[in-house]
Amino acid sequence: MKLLNRSALSVRPTRHFVEWINALEPTVGDDDLTLADVERESTVYLIPEMDTPEALEAFVRERYLEILETELRAWEEDERQWPEALDWALFQRFLQLEHSYLAIDLDDEAALEISEVDDALLLETDQD
Repeated sequence: MKLLNRSALSVRPTRHFVEWINALEPTVGDDDLTLADVERESTVYLIPEMDTPEALEAFVRERYLEILETELRAWEEDERQWPEALDWALFQRFLQLEHSYLAIDLDDEAALEISEVDDALLLETDQD
């Protein structure tokens, strides 16, 4: 076990986010995604260690657009299909956050690897 010098931010979609996803390709009946379906696709972001709620809020407010764009891109690459105003209000309406003070790596065998996040990496993950 290794203690990472990071905190973690778990980002989960809200029902508003799911409604946006379903509106991208309207379907009839049982083909729509549910919140439970989409929650399985939640993302964990490693962030600098945050020891106060104020520090966390300041960090999230500084980086919210980057997080929001990453979450939208995971479902729709064409930015023309994204909501018109990518602002703090949309971020709060579309995403729920859960903060963990500690991040622990339980994998004793594989070393941590660092990869830059790009569209190709997101697409690979979605298709796995």
